[in-house]
Amino acid sequence: MSVPLGTCPLSQRQLLEEYFIEHRTKILDLAAFLDRLDRAREQDAGDDFRLRAFRQALEVLSADTPSRIQAVQTILSDPRSELLESLDRKGALGAYGGPRQEG
Repeated sequence: MSVPLGTCPLSQRQLLEEYFIEHRTKILDLAAFLDRLDRAREQDAGDDFRLRAFRQALEVLSADTPSRIQAVQTILSDPRSELLESLDRKGALGAYGGPRQEG
């Protein structure tokens, strides 16, 4: 029996047996991060683009739709395709927050 292109050669049960514990740990890590955000001394990041992107990515992960990886990568990526004259930041921030406001 041949496996159609674009499919995983493992069954769902095989994937669960092999990778469940690893990904369970990642989910617990995300839960701990969100709990720390909730317990932060100052609740001052409600408008932060990284938190908005993070929560939007979690919504995509919760949906039962195909191509979640593509959707999450799009949420976290800079959509610009034009070349920049110079770097607009010294380091990566992990999500796109729009053009940097000088000020």
